[in-house]
Amino acid sequence: MTRWIIVLPLLLCSQLALALDIQKDNLFPRVELDTTMGKIVVDLDRSRAPITVDNFLTYVVRGDYNNTVFHRIIKDFVVQGGGYDPQLKTLREDKPIVNESGNGLSNTLGTIGMAREKDPHTATRQFYFNVADNTKLDPSSKHWGYAVFGEVSEGLEVLQKMAQVPTGPNTALQWEDVPLTPIILKKATLLPAN
Repeated sequence: MTRWIIVLPLLLCSQLALALDIQKDNLFPRVELDTTMGKIVVDLDRSRAPITVDNFLTYVVRGDYNNTVFHRIIKDFVVQGGGYDPQLKTLREDKPIVNESGNGLSNTLGTIGMAREKDPHTATRQFYFNVADNTKLDPSSKHWGYAVFGEVSEGLEVLQKMAQVPTGPNTALQWEDVPLTPIILKKATLLPAN
């Protein structure tokens, strides 16, 4: 009996994931990010990063990015978010995904990529925007890169404003480059397919 109590919720969760409409037939889905500094629209590239796009869209469609913060901003480098609530509490993560950094997409200005830990296959829900050409984040023959999976099609000026906000260390969490005034991702929305 105890086994069924454990297995049944797992089956229901996997069925829910299958039921989510993440536009599986759309190679280039679009997502609108409504932030406290304005709106950003990203065009995703499922043809080059199918696992990464599906992972990102699952979080979007479930509403998991709503009311999260951009917790790391480094001028002329990246704007990172997706993993923390406004009180900087860690949010639930799904299983890590395979690193798709060798897909031909480069970490250039205005692209979106998956944040990860040192291990190359540790990306879950955190993402970042490149606010400069950061080709050093691309893969090489000597190291794994960071997977790019789309680019900003609207709101690049919003992203550039975000990159200029004052930041500082957060001693409680031992982080550098945390915005002094929180920037909230109010809502992430998968836009209708064209």
